[in-house]
Amino acid sequence: MSMRFFLDTEFTRFIDLQLISLAIVGEDGRELYGEVTDFNRAACSEFVRAAVLPQLGQFPGRAMSFAQLSREVLAWLYRIPLESGPVLCYDYADDFALLCDLIDGPLPDGWAHENIGARLDRERQEAYFREHGGRHHALYDARANTFAFRGEA
Repeated sequence: MSMRFFLDTEFTRFIDLQLISLAIVGEDGRELYGEVTDFNRAACSEFVRAAVLPQLGQFPGRAMSFAQLSREVLAWLYRIPLESGPVLCYDYADDFALLCDLIDGPLPDGWAHENIGARLDRERQEAYFREHGGRHHALYDARANTFAFRGEA
């Protein structure tokens, strides 16, 4: 049985994306969250300025440079036991592309990845947001996807 980890990111805009924040939430409750401090705020779309940027700073000590977040994400990925059959799940391909850009390459050996967008129960996802809020915040979105995942295909 594979252990699934759910990735979500926030980014500046849909063209020439720059990472703003990233979260990974495991089925086992492990979590990683970080915000990038050195992205170009002028590159943000109006939507991002209104919906994403105001939510930053909720988790003290989690804002850092792109390079520091890269080191933290890689260290976190390498701490996951490969015996658990780790699978990184995402619902949007650019989330995975942004992660690979952040870590400057593919996932570490032993990790698989899968786009699970079609396997999310949108009603459960909406129920999560109604109860917890946080839509368009990487950590809350990753938690909502963990809650909404429909299991094995």
